[in-house]
Amino acid sequence: MAKTSSVEKNNRRRKLVARYASKRAALKAIVMDQSKSIEERFKAQLELAALPRNSAKIRIRNRCEVSGRPRAYYRKLKMSRVALRQLGNFGLIPGLVKSSW
Repeated sequence: MAKTSSVEKNNRRRKLVARYASKRAALKAIVMDQSKSIEERFKAQLELAALPRNSAKIRIRNRCEVSGRPRAYYRKLKMSRVALRQLGNFGLIPGLVKSSW
């Protein structure tokens, strides 16, 4: 089980990303628009840099929904390999069959 503080920190980042998503997208559109003046684009870049760092989507860490483990994460299932194996052994994941040969 991951530290609760790490999981909560990641949840706070998710909330910040959701709060600033529209503002960040608008500023990025201005920065990337070649038809705008260089001064206007630079001003938008400064405003973008003034936003909180944790409001950037790249700062979110994919974590297992079951255990909070940050590594060996399957995006499709939103869980780690350890949790997947454990739940699969109990028969709680439909379509997953325990391998034996």
